[in-house]
Amino acid sequence: MDHVLTLLNDDLRRVELQFREDLASKVPLIRKVGEYVLASGGKRIRPMLVLLSARLAGYQGEAHIGLASVVEFIHTATLLHDDVVDGAVLRRGQDSANAVWGNEASVLVGDFLFAKSFSIMVRGGSLAVLQALSDATTMMAEGEVLQLVSTCDLDLAEERYIEVVQNKTAVLLDAACRCGAILGGAPTVQEEALAAYGMDLGIAFQFMDDALDYVADQAEFGKARGHDLLEGKVTLPLIHALRCCTVEERSRAEEIVAGCDLPQDDLDAIINLIETYDGIAYTRQRARERVESAKRHLAVFPPGEVREALFELADYVVQRSK
Repeated sequence: MDHVLTLLNDDLRRVELQFREDLASKVPLIRKVGEYVLASGGKRIRPMLVLLSARLAGYQGEAHIGLASVVEFIHTATLLHDDVVDGAVLRRGQDSANAVWGNEASVLVGDFLFAKSFSIMVRGGSLAVLQALSDATTMMAEGEVLQLVSTCDLDLAEERYIEVVQNKTAVLLDAACRCGAILGGAPTVQEEALAAYGMDLGIAFQFMDDALDYVADQAEFGKARGHDLLEGKVTLPLIHALRCCTVEERSRAEEIVAGCDLPQDDLDAIINLIETYDGIAYTRQRARERVESAKRHLAVFPPGEVREALFELADYVVQRSK
């Protein structure tokens, strides 16, 4: 990841400055909440994908900076809304925005960020970019609803869960890469290859989040172990364990998840079930498979420093510990 950061250092610094400029508002609370979330330690994966994809496509202008900022704005808006839906009190190891300012402020600032993103895109003048990101945000909303109706659903199949992940998480990485390709005027085959790279990378990223949720402690990962299940989210480690466990073990898991709350003993029982059937190892393996698939999509581009940086970014996704 060090090579990626070195390669993009100047552009990422300009993107950070663009964030602050784009947060301009007559309402001080908007800037306060927006800056709080944007400064909370995000990895900037999505802006990096815009910047690297534009470079790989041969883009020479300046619009990639504003577009990278827009993509992160969209992501930040979804985080604000997600934390309200989930009732979260922590985000990346610090108090979530809704815990500090309340649900109303978080929802409304999230709305501002969405609206501002599209205002900036319209000024940018690229209908293709606007189409890509508007399609992505529509699918993300569908993914949120799909996850909501799948809450505590122990019959959720892996294929159906991947559909949730594609819509809720991966589609924005897909769009980030596609927009970089559009800026560079890449031919269709290269645009589709970059979008497919982003989709596979996004799925791998979510799979790793799924695995880390059951192994990382709060001090390391910024949320309590097993937090997804506390929110009723059935993710890949549990899906795999339920597919492999005995009838009796599944029945016990159903009793636990059907309860009104989840005391620590019950949470530990689910975690033990996942560990018994290697749910975490399976999820990590599925993430590695997606990363290798992502890399293969880039075979349509000649070898070079930027393609290697995209490979390195993909490897980082499965190597990270938080």
